[in-house]
Amino acid sequence: MWFQKIIQIFKIRDLRNKILFVLGIFVVFRIMANIPIPGIDASKMKEFFDSFQVFGLLNVFTGGALDNLSIILLGLGPYITATIIIQLLTMIFPQLEKLYKEEGEQGRRKINQYGRVLTFPLAMMQAYAMLVLFQRQNVIDEMPFFILLASMLTATAGTVFLMWLGELITEKGIGNGVSLLIFAGIVSDVPNSIRQFVVAYDPSRIPSYLLFFAIALIIVAGVVLVNEARRNIPVSYAKRVRGMKMYGGVSTYLPLSINPAGVIPIIFALSILLFPGMLASFFAGKGGVVGNIFTAVNNFFQNQWVYGIFYFVLVVLFTYFYTAVTFDPKTISSNLQKMGGFVPGIRPGSSTANFLYYILNRVLLIGALFLGVIAVLPSAVGGATGISSFQFLVGGTSLLIVVSVILETVRQIDSQLQMRDYETF
Repeated sequence: MWFQKIIQIFKIRDLRNKILFVLGIFVVFRIMANIPIPGIDASKMKEFFDSFQVFGLLNVFTGGALDNLSIILLGLGPYITATIIIQLLTMIFPQLEKLYKEEGEQGRRKINQYGRVLTFPLAMMQAYAMLVLFQRQNVIDEMPFFILLASMLTATAGTVFLMWLGELITEKGIGNGVSLLIFAGIVSDVPNSIRQFVVAYDPSRIPSYLLFFAIALIIVAGVVLVNEARRNIPVSYAKRVRGMKMYGGVSTYLPLSINPAGVIPIIFALSILLFPGMLASFFAGKGGVVGNIFTAVNNFFQNQWVYGIFYFVLVVLFTYFYTAVTFDPKTISSNLQKMGGFVPGIRPGSSTANFLYYILNRVLLIGALFLGVIAVLPSAVGGATGISSFQFLVGGTSLLIVVSVILETVRQIDSQLQMRDYETF
């Protein structure tokens, strides 16, 4: 069945070109990830990433671009952070909310443009913080001001270029461009993870390895279950007579996902969670009161329990937040009423909107808690078995993103195939 579907995909010229376009973007991304900024001490770089877990996690999502200190060392982090800030502002300022929800596609384009503009200063600040931190840790050579400024601009340009590549994938390829680039960065580290596992293999720890792989399979199954689960709300359409024909009178259902936000809460939570650790690592070596405070903050976030609790809470909160931004029961209720549709036993209009809110909050609680548990489960098992989650192919967080992105992309490919089958029919 899968073999026939692959053949069918490559028989359709438009779909084949979209997939080849995405693969071509991946090649460009990997080439950029291996163009380093001059003046790197590789051995000190490895020691640094072994010492700071937060940067090791960030390096996974850049596909080794940070470890190589490449021109795209920041990855898409500043762009994701800018997107989060703009979406938070839409919930605070009524004008932005009106622009996002009421002005349709044009309003969303303006909001996206604000996110792109905000990406530049955030990338400059993050590039400066990272480069200065690497200099203090003697990972890279001391840079004169103009060389430092040029390196900052290079890293910022790399982020902006990645942002453009992601939007190109979304527009001309298939799937979500940002998610697919993060996916490519994670998957590119798989060979290195396999090599580390082979080098560190210890026959006496086979039970721990088996337990870890079993948990990985449970996570994959859980992600598939949450992403594919739906709560079907019955919808009926009233009969309408137009001329000599009668329309409506059919019953269908409105599918409500248990996790409408998909993998976005994981990416958002990580972007926020990495920021305090990075800031603390930057100021911890300064000494004095400020240095002592940030050293304490850094040690606080290095604790696995603290990290796990914050990670869980952020995933749950961002699941609700992103769903509130993208899913509006009032709009759905209004559209149903305009088309003559109604939920049996519920009055159209505000009563239907309230009913959808009620169902959504109950369903979303299950999805958010389940997603949060799956996100922190590998870290808990790693602490219990003594095996780092990054020692195997991909960590738990990475596994969540990889599986979710694959499911979403396969779903979009299936919809493209079904659309073409329908047109042929």
